Formats: sequence, structure tokens, C-alpha cells
Amino acid sequence: MKYGNLQLFYRRIFLFFLLHYLLLSIIFTSLFSIIFDQFKINNIYLEINVNPSQHNESFWRKYIFSTDHKTIGIQYGITALIFLFIGFSLMMVMRWQLAYPDTAVPIIGGLVKWLATLNGFASNGNLPADLYNVFGAMHGTIMIFLGVVPLVVGAFGNYIVPLQIGAPDMAFPKLNMASYWVYFIGGVIMLVSFFLPGGAANSGWTSYPPLSDIATIGQTYWLLGMVFLITSSLLGSINIIVTIVQLRAEGMTWMRLPFFIWTQFVTSFLLVLAFPPLEAAGIFQLMDRVFGTSFFLPSGLVVGGQALDVSGGGSPLLWQHLFWFLAHPEVYVLILPGMGVIAEVITNNTRKPIWGYKSLVYSVIFLGFMSFLVWAHHMFLTGMGQGMSNFFQTTTMIISVPSVIILTCFMLSLWGGSIRFTTPMLFALGWIPMFGIGGLTGLPLGLSTPDIHLHDTLYVIGHFHYVVAPGTIFAIFAGIYYWYPKITGKMLNETLGKIHFFFSFIFMNGIFWPMLIQGLAGVSRRLSDGGASYAHAQDVLFWNEVMSYSAWLLALAQIPFIVNLILTLRRKTTADVDPNPWKATTVEWTDTTSPPMGHGNFEKAPVVHRGPYEYSVPGDKADFTPQTKS
Repeated sequence: MKYGNLQLFYRRIFLFFLLHYLLLSIIFTSLFSIIFDQFKINNIYLEINVNPSQHNESFWRKYIFSTDHKTIGIQYGITALIFLFIGFSLMMVMRWQLAYPDTAVPIIGGLVKWLATLNGFASNGNLPADLYNVFGAMHGTIMIFLGVVPLVVGAFGNYIVPLQIGAPDMAFPKLNMASYWVYFIGGVIMLVSFFLPGGAANSGWTSYPPLSDIATIGQTYWLLGMVFLITSSLLGSINIIVTIVQLRAEGMTWMRLPFFIWTQFVTSFLLVLAFPPLEAAGIFQLMDRVFGTSFFLPSGLVVGGQALDVSGGGSPLLWQHLFWFLAHPEVYVLILPGMGVIAEVITNNTRKPIWGYKSLVYSVIFLGFMSFLVWAHHMFLTGMGQGMSNFFQTTTMIISVPSVIILTCFMLSLWGGSIRFTTPMLFALGWIPMFGIGGLTGLPLGLSTPDIHLHDTLYVIGHFHYVVAPGTIFAIFAGIYYWYPKITGKMLNETLGKIHFFFSFIFMNGIFWPMLIQGLAGVSRRLSDGGASYAHAQDVLFWNEVMSYSAWLLALAQIPFIVNLILTLRRKTTADVDPNPWKATTVEWTDTTSPPMGHGNFEKAPVVHRGPYEYSVPGDKADFTPQTKS
């Protein structure tokens, strides 16, 4: 494509998205104001609390096909944790292959050989290159779309949002149930693909054409699963938006919302606006594979020395634009709810108001908006013109500003606080430097000159994982330890929690820091031999073993966490359970039991009189003032 035509192409893409989403915003705003203006929260409370059918539900209606947001949140949480375990297990096998190429995997080598044989690959218990590609593609997909996003939005969002804003449930309970089961079906489709001839998807989690269009049948299942997962996210995010807009308790103004609610609100808008282009692109790619269309297949493709019989005329570059238009906002879908959790934990354990509440709110809104204007910094090597390159370099530098503001507010919140070093607080404190490393290492990738050298190296993998692994997983752990007493009425063991934190902190850095070193040395990603075939990589190959041992030790570090969950859950509940063990100020702690009552959440609708973080207010006898205290 000539330079002038390329410029015109980018301009049309930009104008299309701009006009498309301006129109969508008008439609959604109008729809919400017209349809949902009929909601009256007190009537909803009355309907839910008086209806006797809610108290005589069958097992299947109460626990499986439930419309209670709390049960659905737990369903999301358990399912997502299982998928995280599967994705982590894939990574552990991959790390063995990278450390000891073509060597049989210990203990589970027989299982790996069986799966490889089933997929049509030769294996002696090792991880062959083709199966390595499958594991790599599915590791990324499972961890992001089946693990972290359902956990931070589906689990935390479902369970906490209605309680924190004083709502009796989500705005659309049946839609909420549907979102979980659509997610579950999508996950099952993804797992089934492992047992197909040729294995699961092997074109990377980005599914770049033309490779993805001519890949094995597992790629078709991947695309079908993604359509289900995206649909689930759209249903859930619309539900969260409407719930926050319409079902806030009396007196819960926008600037009295807990910061966690703000992050869920912005995250839901990101999902609603960013996911539809990828879902459409996924359907188009399915049509390319199943019906012989050529949305992304160009003319003149040669595969195995033979010209590919396709109509042609498609654009692989178009897929990249559609994918990254989602995938960069997706980073903030992963991290923003984590920021909300960190804010709740820090302010509670410093016993002082969060520093710069309004700055945090405006920063997260601006962050959400700017996330749609940086996608093409992933595409500097596609041949874009200097003008477009300069635009995306500038927006990438601008988007770092609100992240710095949020991080600074968190650090300033520690100043002068009466810090309690509880387990959730330790994870919050560990989150700050880990996210800082992830953000700082991303700056060179936002500039075209260093990105030319660092693109598709392990440096990118290290940067990305510092953001979404400790940056998100640590926030998830902080949230689990913080809200577990609310969900179960039982406090997790602090000693086991601290052991879990310290070893996780050490070994996570042991995995991801060497990636930055290898990437700077020029070692490429997606190499099944870990770079052993590169002469220039020989001096840094030993880091593969360091990373692998760190990964396996990180797995062992999760045992105290699992034991803690099980032993605490099995412990009998005492009659004098403190519904607010953290002495928190927000509504979910002060106006509900632990665990909360069934449908309805509250005996009577709460009324909010003050902001969310009034700790150590001068003149008050206690060091916290509940939001509902008049």
C-alpha cells in the first residue's frame, strides 16, 4: 500500500471509530434515561424483601441458576480461580520447555505425551514446538479472558458493587445469571479445543491473520469461545453501569461513591465500547474460516509452496487495528478494578482518608477515555506514517500521566497514617512498586525508536506481566483477604496470609525481572527453545532456569493460600461474629451482616450522609465514621 493510501486508510479508520462511538454514547445515554427512569429503589426493596418465594428456593434455583448477585459473584470467583489454575499450569509446563528444551517434563510427562499424541504431535514426554505454540496461545487467553477479567469484574463487581452502593441487587438479575452461564459455555468451548486434532488455537492470543485463518480447527473453537466470552462481558458490564446509575442508595451522590465503584463504572464502559469491534472481527474471522470469505485474507497467499485458493482482497492489518482497539483498553479493564481494591485497602489500613479522592476519580475517567487513543503503539512496525506514529507516541505519553497521579495518591495516602500491616495491606503495599515497574518499563515501548528494537522480545512480555500479573493478581489477593470476612463471616488466618504474600512477592519478581534482561539482550518471544538457537542469547540463557524455578516455587507459595481458604471455611461460625472486623466506613461493612442476608441485602434501604473514607475525623470518639451515620 502506497504512503498516501496508507494515510487515507488510517484517517478513515480513525474517523469511523470516532463517529461510531459518539453515536453509541448518545444512544446509550438516551436509552438509560428513558428506560431506567422508572426504577424506584424503595419499591425494589419492598418487592424483594416481601416476596416469600425468595425464601423457598430449590437447590438448583438457589445455588446453580441463581439470580442473587452474591451467589453469581461467588460462581464467577470459583470458576475464574479454576481457570487461573489451568492457565498457570500451562505456563509451568512451558517454563520447563524453555529451561530444558526437548527434555521430558517430570511427573506429568506421560500426560503431556498423551495430549501431544492426541493432537498429532510427536513427543517423548517433552513439549514439542507445535504444542508449545498451543500452550502459549491458550495461556494468554485463559489467564486474561477466562481468569482475571471474570474475577475482577464478574466476581468482585457482582458481589461488592450492589452492597457498596446500598442496592438490593443488580438492576437485571436474570441478565446477570445469563452473563455467567454464557461465560461458562465460552470457557468449556475453549477447554474442549485442547482435545481436537491439531490441538487448540496456535496463532497466539492475538490470533493474527493470515496464520489464524489457515490454522487448525482449534482456532475455530477459539473464535467461537471468544464470541461467547465477549457477549458475557457485554451483558455484565451493561448491568453494572445501570446498577450504579439507577440503584444508588439515597444520598449516595457521585462524589460519595467509593473509589472501587468508580473503577468498576469506568471499566464497564471500557468493555461496552471496546469489545464490540473485536466481537465483530471475531465473527468475520469465523466467516473467513468456515464460509470462505476474505475479510482478512489478502490476494496471492502461498501456503506450503501452493497458492491458497481464496477470493482475496482482505486486510490482515485491519484485524490488528480491531484487535488492539480492544486489547489496549483491556489492559485497563484488568488494572482499574485492582486500583479500586488497593484504594479500599490502603485507606482502611492507614486509618485516614484517601489522599486526593477527586484527583483519583478524574484520573480514572481520563484514563478510560485515553485508553481508546493509544492502540496503534502496538503497531509501529506495520509501516504507519510518521504523522500517525507521532500521534500515538504523544497519546501514549499522555496516558501515563493519570497513572502516575493515581500511584502518587496511593503513596501520599501512606504518609502520616497509622498503618496496620494486615495481609490485605501487605499485598496493597507490594502492588505499588510492582505496578510502578510495569508502568515505567512500558514507556520505551510507547516510543517508535526503542520499540523497533524491543518489539516482540521478552522485554515486552516482562513489561506486560508486571502490569497484569503482580499488578492485578496482588490486587485480587488483597481483595480476597479484605472481603472474605464479608462473604463468609470468617477471618482468614493472618500468619498463613503473610507467608503467602512474602513468597509470592519474591518469586513473582524472580519470574518477570529476568524477562526484561533477556529482552534487552534481544531474545525474542514465542521461542520454544528459550533462545538457545540465538548466538547473541547465550550469555542470558541461564535466566530461563531462574525463571522456571521461580515459577514452580510460586506455585508452591499458593499452598498456604489454598489451605487458608479451606481451613477457614470449615471453621464453625461463632455467634458473636463482628460484621465489620476491619472497622470500615463503607456501606457493605456498616449496614449488612457478614455474610449478608439473602435477596435484598438490607433490612431497610440505607441512607448515605457523608463520603466513603471518613477515618479519624476530629471530634469523633471512634476512628471511623460510617457513611450512613447522620
